[in-house]
Amino acid sequence: MSESVLQRQEFCASIRHLRVFHSVAHLHGVRRASEECHLSQPAVTQAIAKLEKQLGVLLLDRRASGSYLNEYGIIFQRRIQRFFAQMEAGLVELGVPTGAQIPRVASRITRSQIRSLIAIVENGSFAQAARALGVSQTSLQRAARDLERTLRTPLYLQTASGIMAAPAATEFARTVKLALREIQWGVEEIDAAKGNFGGEIVIGAMLMAGSVVLASALNEFARLHPNANIRVQNGNAEDMLRCLRAGDVDFVIGLLRNPTPPDLVDEALADTPYVVVARHGHPLLGKRDASLDDLADYDWVIGTPGSSRRLRFDSIFEGRRKPQAKIATCSLPTIRLLLANSDRLTLLTSYELMHEDESLTAVPFGPIGAAPSIGLTMRVNWLPTQLQSNFLALFQKRIASSVGIKKELDAKLKSMQIRLHSAGAVT
Repeated sequence: MSESVLQRQEFCASIRHLRVFHSVAHLHGVRRASEECHLSQPAVTQAIAKLEKQLGVLLLDRRASGSYLNEYGIIFQRRIQRFFAQMEAGLVELGVPTGAQIPRVASRITRSQIRSLIAIVENGSFAQAARALGVSQTSLQRAARDLERTLRTPLYLQTASGIMAAPAATEFARTVKLALREIQWGVEEIDAAKGNFGGEIVIGAMLMAGSVVLASALNEFARLHPNANIRVQNGNAEDMLRCLRAGDVDFVIGLLRNPTPPDLVDEALADTPYVVVARHGHPLLGKRDASLDDLADYDWVIGTPGSSRRLRFDSIFEGRRKPQAKIATCSLPTIRLLLANSDRLTLLTSYELMHEDESLTAVPFGPIGAAPSIGLTMRVNWLPTQLQSNFLALFQKRIASSVGIKKELDAKLKSMQIRLHSAGAVT
């Protein structure tokens, strides 16, 4: 087939057909799968044929002894197993009656019901969800109530402002949304196995931290994978971790939080200490070692609430006289302009300062507590596609290269400072 699966609209096989394929895959036969799924053998055969047509590949080798997964089938079955495992775990957490057969309940859920639940949770009301999906409220309410009946569990609450999703339903929607991503990733992996590394990577990037290294990695990745789409979402740490949990981004690049949240996993790539930064010619650059009182004499540009640099700023001056800090931003271009034309100070990581032009420099003060690490944050048990793995490997390589450059620059800066101190001409 000439057109890539990934160039079409999102893959939309029914969940019932996915369950049929899952059953044939682990039972190795249509007859046994028909018994497990309570369907006729022709119905099972038709469901598999429809699924294979949608994917554009055969998934099974048919033999006299049964049906067995081929290369593409193995790829897809791995994702379908993860899809149902997450769905079923979500149903148990939701409190679906234990007497129900969870796998059978999961198979009865439809995509329209899932889409309705997710839209209601993300938009806050039935009316807004209907507008977001482009359907009537009547249609949306029907799907929402059908899902409640299927699960035999209340999902919605009547409030003064209208009908809203219950807290447990909100968490179930998040789980199901992540589970659905497994299906799409399976489609992308099949396409990659056919030689077409298309698909989309969604990167969550914390503001400022690692942005230069990320841009460099994106340039090379786009050159190596011209058919891939890359979407970068920027925000502060809280925003990005929220997007990661919701499945809106695949992974997050930035400064790692301490401690790591239990539902996430971090991979530290390099330490990047904070330094106090000012414009060239700032009065503090004439000092051998600036004190906290010296730093408190100047206005500061600080990070937004919840950001790593904001937390570090607060820790520096905890229990001490704090400087004026009326401007909070995580925009590096804004910070650069604010410092270039004033005596304001700020905190930057060593990576950020390394990639700045000569208008900004480090103030002789430090060290500023334990050095934070720049790295990757991912969901626990996340299984990246080959395309995602390729990007992660490239980004890790870029970070390692930057570490080498930074060490060389640090050595040169230290040598220069020693010479200037010896000459009594520190500026």
